[in-house]
Amino acid sequence: MSEPPRPGEYGVPHDPNNPYSTPGGAQYPPTSGGGYPPPTSGGGYQDPNAYQQGYQQPGGYQQPGGYQQPGGYQQPGGYPGAGPVGYANSDEKTWALIAHFGGIFIGFIAPLIALLAKGNESPTVKAHANEALNFHITWGIILFVGALLSVCTFGLTLIVPWIIIIVFAIIAGMKANGGELYRYPMTYRFIK
Repeated sequence: MSEPPRPGEYGVPHDPNNPYSTPGGAQYPPTSGGGYPPPTSGGGYQDPNAYQQGYQQPGGYQQPGGYQQPGGYQQPGGYPGAGPVGYANSDEKTWALIAHFGGIFIGFIAPLIALLAKGNESPTVKAHANEALNFHITWGIILFVGALLSVCTFGLTLIVPWIIIIVFAIIAGMKANGGELYRYPMTYRFIK
């Protein structure tokens, strides 16, 4: 083993800005060859693995072009809090989910609110709200007729439409969460 350089060896003074330089002049960490590198013109040990502009770390992290996960996957959006693919921001996603899931609880009112609140600002929210509004108007009419007929059918005509509304609204909400527009089946298109 070689002994660390003593003060004054290699003619290298202590560099307070270099984390690998000690007051005695020794330079750490040693290179893979076991010895210490010769001094640099700047005075002090120049780590070849130091963070420099464009340094590529093993494992996929690229500096400074943005975070790249191992495996080459580049995060969509480029910054935390970005909405999924298909949305300009998380606000659009929220209104699309209100349009689909809100219809389970308050019928066509929830997609109507989403359409009036954000439909003029965002074509994505408008598309989701129109689709949900058409579905909930159609099935609201079917539910109303089913309620009238439930006296004769012991509530069967009331239960089946509710199950259909809940199932398809959940499917549409899950697709909307992923950034996709879901086209409801068994729906008359009142609003285009």
